[in-house]
Amino acid sequence: MRKTTNNEKPCVIVTRRLPEPTEVRLGELFDATFNQTDTPLTEAELIEAVRKADVLVPTVTDRISANVLSMAGPRLKLIANFGNGVDHIDLSTARKQGVTVTNTPGVLTEDTADMTMALILALPRRLLNGVRLIEKGEWTGWSPTGLLGHRIRGMKLGILGMGRIGQAVAKRARAFGMEIHYHNRRQLPARVEQELGAHYWESLDQMLARMDMVTVHCPHTPATYHLLSARRLSHLSRHAYVINTARGEVIDEAAMLHMLEAGELAGAGLDVYEHEPIVSPRLLALPNVVALPHMGSATEEGRIDMGEKVLINIKTFIDGHAPPDRILDEWL
Repeated sequence: MRKTTNNEKPCVIVTRRLPEPTEVRLGELFDATFNQTDTPLTEAELIEAVRKADVLVPTVTDRISANVLSMAGPRLKLIANFGNGVDHIDLSTARKQGVTVTNTPGVLTEDTADMTMALILALPRRLLNGVRLIEKGEWTGWSPTGLLGHRIRGMKLGILGMGRIGQAVAKRARAFGMEIHYHNRRQLPARVEQELGAHYWESLDQMLARMDMVTVHCPHTPATYHLLSARRLSHLSRHAYVINTARGEVIDEAAMLHMLEAGELAGAGLDVYEHEPIVSPRLLALPNVVALPHMGSATEEGRIDMGEKVLINIKTFIDGHAPPDRILDEWL
């Protein structure tokens, strides 16, 4: 750990390496401690951090559990999360202890939507199969029947969660000629639906039964855990594809894996996993699965923008104002 020395400034502890401009600015503004090893902190290390910090800056790899928060010192008043999702933070306990939680919404929208679109294209066109054929030296030349896939134009795309990212995906998919359908907690205004060419389904079950492809864009909360359960997945056609760049816990991964192995799904494009960083070897062995290492938002521009959000949230809070990206009760 590397620490700046100025006891007059608030103590800010950062759990992972952040973009250099963000670390430099944090060091200038606050009494900041950085994790030079960039390895996820253990629970014991997180407890040590919350005991002495005024502000904790965690990431998705840190489980800020009720147990961790129960050990927090009286100085801890803000958790400025580096990331949009906050399912790794016990929000209820944080609220009870008077700890404000912020995140970094909006700045990851375009990057995650781009990666989603890449998976939407890669699966039906069998891009990974082609790459592997070349890498193994098994390609013998062009063939009229070689690596035949499916065109996405005309496919029905079901978007589960129509927030910023879901809408950004809809815009991209519509440009490729896909039919846009969605299920959301609340129906979008008619004007937005018209702009996106999107059809709302109040019943998730009914939507799933009619889709060629389903993509997940809702946060992981108690209400969305295994939202795509074994029962709901069974509504999908055996020709349907599943895409997930949101949170692995939204899908019953064991049920999806069983369906993929049994030929009851056409394929899956995954950037997140239910038990990450553990990924089932059975999943990786399937030829109709494109598996990525949680890199949907991994652009230099996006990470720097996230850092700016963190800085603004901390500075605003320290100055005695409500930070712009504080998590409200609707997340609980």
